[in-house]
Amino acid sequence: MPSSTGPSIDTITEGGRVTQVGEGQEAEETAPPVMTFGAPTVGELLAERYELVEHINNDSAGRLVWRGVDVVLRRPVAVVLRYPGGDSATEMLQAAVAASRVIHPNLVGVYDAIDEADRAYVVREWVDGQSLREMVAADGPLDPARATAIGNAVASALAAVHATGMVHGNLHPGTVMISDDGRVVLADARTDGADSQENDLRAVGGVLYFALTGHWPHGEAPLHGATAGHGRAAIPDAVRDASGAIAAPRQVRAGVPAYLDDLTMDLLDPEIAPPSSDVLAAELSRLDVPTDDHFLEPTGPLRFTAEPGEEPSPLAVAGGRKVAVGVAGLLAVALVGLLIGISMLGGDDKKQPTEPVARPSSSAPAGAGSTPAAQVRKLTIQDVRIIDPESRDRAEVKNAEKVIDGDENEGWATASYRNNGKFGGLKKGMGVWIDLGAPHTVKSLEAVLSSPGASAQLLAGTKDFPSSKLGDTQLVASYTTQIGQPFEKYGTTMTFTGFDPEQKYRYLLFWITELPEKDSGDGWKLGVQEITVQGS
Repeated sequence: MPSSTGPSIDTITEGGRVTQVGEGQEAEETAPPVMTFGAPTVGELLAERYELVEHINNDSAGRLVWRGVDVVLRRPVAVVLRYPGGDSATEMLQAAVAASRVIHPNLVGVYDAIDEADRAYVVREWVDGQSLREMVAADGPLDPARATAIGNAVASALAAVHATGMVHGNLHPGTVMISDDGRVVLADARTDGADSQENDLRAVGGVLYFALTGHWPHGEAPLHGATAGHGRAAIPDAVRDASGAIAAPRQVRAGVPAYLDDLTMDLLDPEIAPPSSDVLAAELSRLDVPTDDHFLEPTGPLRFTAEPGEEPSPLAVAGGRKVAVGVAGLLAVALVGLLIGISMLGGDDKKQPTEPVARPSSSAPAGAGSTPAAQVRKLTIQDVRIIDPESRDRAEVKNAEKVIDGDENEGWATASYRNNGKFGGLKKGMGVWIDLGAPHTVKSLEAVLSSPGASAQLLAGTKDFPSSKLGDTQLVASYTTQIGQPFEKYGTTMTFTGFDPEQKYRYLLFWITELPEKDSGDGWKLGVQEITVQGS
């Protein structure tokens, strides 16, 4: 977990008004920066589009959080500003650039990062809501269903971050934010290089523990440098025995299911290697069900670890130290792969279970008739080409093979268009057609783009068409089924998820409907550097 080398962002509610303040260090509203040159003012317009509306807070590291408005897109934004800029703002800007590359519904969107020398600022999504820290402080520990849903959302966000090779490095109850509409988002990743993906996963255990008990399991001397967030003393330390070992959630509070207790404690145990974030997200997604439904199938939950004689789970295979038997049985019941679970919180129901919701896993060994779920993997793209039915120049459809060559430095690009991002009004769109070779269940499609700001759809069809202008016209007319949910526009990686698990697809069309403006202001253009498809 992270070292506290810089502030993070959180939301708190003051008198009914939602605010977003620094979390990594103690906030000091009455301690403005000593320097005044570069200080922002109400009504000031940054970068000719971000109007500063209200100073929310500042912290001892010199960062100021403002509520602002993007006057171009007419939406609220959060502006995190520090002055001076330059070297002192390097970490903040690097973290923002890295975060902008990952688009996921459970990550706060980063829109812009600008260094003007006398000051630097990051523009990100404004979230109306509160942090997990504030929610638990106001309402008490969460019911197991809601804690599981939050853990699922956090693990899913980490899976998206880890898939790029990056680390979040700043996960604690202050950076887990719950919006007013129930969306869970993870804010303020860091790029100081002091952390690892394993520490991120340990932090998920800490967040689950806090959500279930209202206590932070890492105390005043945090494990792996984790911070407890704004006002560390404001979060009660976990109950401990004489040796300093923390009490399990079930020992602190009644009604915590055994499987959730075991999973939380295993994630916090430094002697047990945690599973990968995508495996953890898949397991929490499986457990994330409405409170008024049964938590689990009659077969009972899969366990992170297993005592002798118990059936281990895929999480145990990912690194549990207690697994001694049942490897052959595990292969018969393995159900999780690389699915990034996306789960929305369902209302404010805090109904507690009145009886145990999990049976011992030993009561449900894998039967001979059980069917293992297909493992998610990177699918092989058999063929790819550029679709452009309204083109006047067929040269623009060349280099399609570069979007599947494994090299993000080379790809296919559109021509430059004048007047607007809708291909200058000359065409309705262009696309990359994909042939998977055979029908597959699709879990995700990821497109690495040359710049942020593009809009696209993912369409499906049932057959191929000749590679010609006429064939392209027939293909676009035939591919009318829009599939997947895009998370797009403010990063260079566009991801589609939320596919129907009962459907299989062979032919896909990544259809671009709007181009981003080039940095030089010389028209609108987009490059597609790489496309990958995950499925089974």
